[in-house]
Amino acid sequence: METLISLLPFIVMLLVFWFLIIRPSQKRAKETANMQNNLKRGDKVVTIGGLHGEVDSIEDTLVHIRVSSGTIITFERQAIGRVIEEK
Repeated sequence: METLISLLPFIVMLLVFWFLIIRPSQKRAKETANMQNNLKRGDKVVTIGGLHGEVDSIEDTLVHIRVSSGTIITFERQAIGRVIEEK
């Protein structure tokens, strides 16, 4: 019984660590992966490097982004940081 009581603070710290750090991080990673898998032609996106453009076409792991008239750049799907929602 004393062993359990002495371990209780460590167990509580692990639970707090889980709910404050690990769980939100996993949730963000899942949302990002879902966004990257649901990209479609015409979406306005920002890459993780800060490049703004519009999705021109999509292959398995590649996304072709139109950054200006006649300029298309190819990125890995994981390089897409977010989709810009127009208001």
